[in-house]
Amino acid sequence: MVDISLRKIEPTDLPFLYQWENDASAWADGANHNPLSQQDLREYISSTTGDIYKDGQLRLMICINDQMVHEQMVNGATIGCVDLFDFDPRNRRAALGMYIAPEYRGKGVGHEALKQLEDYAFGFLQLRCLYAVIAQNNVACSSIFEHAGYMPSSPLKNWTLDSDAIIWIKTR
Repeated sequence: MVDISLRKIEPTDLPFLYQWENDASAWADGANHNPLSQQDLREYISSTTGDIYKDGQLRLMICINDQMVHEQMVNGATIGCVDLFDFDPRNRRAALGMYIAPEYRGKGVGHEALKQLEDYAFGFLQLRCLYAVIAQNNVACSSIFEHAGYMPSSPLKNWTLDSDAIIWIKTR
């Protein structure tokens, strides 16, 4: 298991975001459908306040805490991001999304990042409901949410070009 923490997005995250946002293999599972330029991402980074009430969304970067990886000490390496979006403060709910760098998938990073994001969303923000829309053929992602106590809710027929989707919901 990789020991991780979440932090606010910084200008030094531009190379990671550029790589991840332009990973066409992940587009089927998200809202992105075209490449983003470094300028697009620079503007996003500079305009976000990190305040979900002002921005209506929040992106947090997933970083490795001090530990040995492949016989090298790794400190603070950025390995993914989690998002809260479609924020509804009145009804106290938000959608969530996650991207884990391919080399860190299957190592428990997604589960731990989701747990930390939930602690923040349910604890500090006092949200009542978190949900994710996951393509039915994305078994690995569905497994993370299932093991974290999310319940499959509404099936979404023909939601993406390649697959139906399911809304996974967790409430407090």
